[in-house]
Amino acid sequence: MTPSVLYRDEAVLVIDKPAGLPVHRGPRGGPSVEDWLEALRFGKRRLPQPAHRLDADTAGCLVLGRTRPALAALGRAFAEGAVEKVYWAVVRGGPEGEAGEIALPLAKRSSRAAGWRMVVDPAGQAAVTLWRVLGRGGGRVWLELRPRTGRTHQLRVHCAAMGWPILGDVVYGGAEPGGLALLARSVAIPSLGVAAEAPVPRRLEALGMGGGGRERIDAASLAGGPATRDPSPMRTI
Repeated sequence: MTPSVLYRDEAVLVIDKPAGLPVHRGPRGGPSVEDWLEALRFGKRRLPQPAHRLDADTAGCLVLGRTRPALAALGRAFAEGAVEKVYWAVVRGGPEGEAGEIALPLAKRSSRAAGWRMVVDPAGQAAVTLWRVLGRGGGRVWLELRPRTGRTHQLRVHCAAMGWPILGDVVYGGAEPGGLALLARSVAIPSLGVAAEAPVPRRLEALGMGGGGRERIDAASLAGGPATRDPSPMRTI
């Protein structure tokens, strides 16, 4: 598999990570983004390194630093909340409104039988997600999600806690076919002049994601057919 580069300058790369590929190699081995680092060197002495986390089952924008100073600058930007991340998701059910905010603290829980997962816990770390509806139909909703904090599994847990789990989330929702319907759609780091946008994979188009906010999802599109175009653009929040 050849990595798809969405953005490249002397200090930073943004690649389009496919769903199912972990960023780091696990204790049991197997393919990971680490296998791509040599191909992403592009003449640099050091291998590029991921600057943040992205769940293995999430597709889309992954930022890498090409130098030590770049990695340090990226680390500061992520820690200070100076990175604008936009995700797209298709959820089951969905909110009644058109836009809003989820502010639910999260904590990690683990057990020998079930392993670990994140849960809503008043004593946990603060977690905030902004959401906006992009399309509706067939009992599903296409959402834009903007995390204001970077907690593990934040978007997945927040959506599930609101009663509209992300499709294909086997941990917090259900095991619908097609995999996790979550895309790291775009990333922007104004302080470094970095901006990139990931294309919508075909499997997510088949679930109803896409259309640039101007096509309402209907039952046919959710089954893999063409979406019905609304004659007027969807309301922008």
